[in-house]
Amino acid sequence: QVQLVESGGGLVQAGGSLRLACAASGSIFSINAMGWYRQAPGKQREFVAAITSGGSTNVVDSVKGRFTISRDNAKNTAYLQMNSLKPEDTAVYYCNADIKNIARTTALFWGQGTQVTVSS
Repeated sequence: QVQLVESGGGLVQAGGSLRLACAASGSIFSINAMGWYRQAPGKQREFVAAITSGGSTNVVDSVKGRFTISRDNAKNTAYLQMNSLKPEDTAVYYCNADIKNIARTTALFWGQGTQVTVSS
């Protein structure tokens, strides 16, 4: 019974910062990659950033230099530090994780999403 719980969303002025967190819990054996996606009103969900178990990262061009993904393996938690936020960053942000459970079955899990609103 693996689940991902997100936190840290909210309302912020343009140029401000937020830090999102996603904590995985349940019958976890190991976690491979973790990542963040976002979905703006009227748009499809898009990739934002990902981080492997070894710490390698990948960030979409539109947020490079502003967003940083990290993880704390001891806490099974991924973070997304968002700086210099723009109104176009407004979206529901979802985390995901590729998780192997104690039965050695691997599956991709999604969080419930957290709203980020950036005002001008």
